Amino acid sequence: MQTIYAMHQSGSDQLEKEEKFLFASIESIQDLYLIVVSALVEIRKKEEDFLEKASKKHLATEKDLKPNRKFISNRVLLALEKNNSLSIALEKRKINNWSQNDDLILILLENVKKSPLYLSYLADKTDSFEHDKKFIMDMFSELIAANEKLYDYLEDYKLTWIDDIPLVNTMILKQLKQMDEGVEKSFAVLPLYKDAEDKDFARDLFRKTVLNENELAKEYIDRTPNWDPERISEVDTIMLKMAICEFLRFPSIPVKVTINEYLEIAKEYATPKSSIFINGVLDNLVKDFQKTDKLKKTGRGLM
Repeated sequence: MQTIYAMHQSGSDQLEKEEKFLFASIESIQDLYLIVVSALVEIRKKEEDFLEKASKKHLATEKDLKPNRKFISNRVLLALEKNNSLSIALEKRKINNWSQNDDLILILLENVKKSPLYLSYLADKTDSFEHDKKFIMDMFSELIAANEKLYDYLEDYKLTWIDDIPLVNTMILKQLKQMDEGVEKSFAVLPLYKDAEDKDFARDLFRKTVLNENELAKEYIDRTPNWDPERISEVDTIMLKMAICEFLRFPSIPVKVTINEYLEIAKEYATPKSSIFINGVLDNLVKDFQKTDKLKKTGRGLM
């Protein structure tokens, strides 16, 4: 939807160029994911460096010489640091943001260390993987993912990440929750696509919508008598075209799935009235398509 909208705004008709932009944007989501996960590893390393340097001070205190090492010994953070899947992905995608922006890692670490959550964790004598994991999950959701400076950095680094940050944070938190002690594969870098069919769908939906926009528009224009076509927002028209494209050209996608997906997108990106408008138009279209036998869905339960 965003790529098609950008095409409209720029007046571009270069399908291959815009398709490359679409897939580059999708691929960059994995870079965002790796940058955020690696921040957890770097925070632990910075604290370990700090404790090491403090112990070597000329006038080191008892606290400097015998610090509380619970945080840098956190089993989840150590597991992430030693994780082959993560190390390979970081090297393959050439992710080295924190070596160039360690000041932000120091800010995140300082924010963590002054938090009641961190102080409570250090004071707690509980020693278990599950205890460590709960702290990291809480730390990530409350202090890392919610950090405005980190958000600003990611937004400035790549503007297209604005909409991807919540998704990536949710996936990372889900993965942290699923981690098990001593199981190397309990954390693995997520593949960008579920399978080849997943990637093909993105390409096909983009192409089939763009190449058939006029034809798809004809399906809804006469069915919106109470709406002035000139006043329907461009985002709404793109969503309608994409939904109709799924109705008519993707036989394996259930009608209800299509409607629900575009209602969710409308709530996120369009005007408050958009979801009502789109729901009404799509609902009427489905009834008409069923009467005229234009819906050719295959498989059980697809209507």
